[in-house]
Amino acid sequence: MALGTILDPTAVRADDITHPGPDLGDLRGKTIGFRVDIMWRSWDWISALWAKELEAAGAKVVFWRAGGRTGDEGARMAEGLKDFVGQIDAAIVGLGNCGSCTGWTIHDALAAAARGVPTIAICTQNFEELGHTLARRGGRSGLRLHILPHPLNEREQADVEGVGREHYLPMMAAFGAHHTAAQEAAE
Repeated sequence: MALGTILDPTAVRADDITHPGPDLGDLRGKTIGFRVDIMWRSWDWISALWAKELEAAGAKVVFWRAGGRTGDEGARMAEGLKDFVGQIDAAIVGLGNCGSCTGWTIHDALAAAARGVPTIAICTQNFEELGHTLARRGGRSGLRLHILPHPLNEREQADVEGVGREHYLPMMAAFGAHHTAAQEAAE
């Protein structure tokens, strides 16, 4: 009789990082990077709204738009991601709003977190579990995720911006940010 080894597909990686990484802390003087993509207008609207809030709190904001991930364009995107992460103090990466978009959102968030950059990935509710699963499979089960409602992209801009305003302070709190101007305004 032959002996075999059965592997547990649910096993946790031995090198898993369960800590979310460094907190964002004080926003003043920091460069906050938004990773956006070519798919989700709702994420463009929310990230633009959040960028204004961050700038009002004293941060500098930069955007990087991800595109195709194969062939020559994929090589340019990989280099662009590396350059983007190298110029920021913190990363807000979105939007996980479909299977492949969630995969690339988590991929890019993991790249930022691996460089020691405070990072938060943004997903919609239907893709929360996938986001956590991919982060765990990527060796960072502690990766910060902030969850927005789903569906989001099908809504009108004013409604989406309302969601953005509603989620800004909770996202910043999850990010470990010191955002006194916005906190004082909310009180």
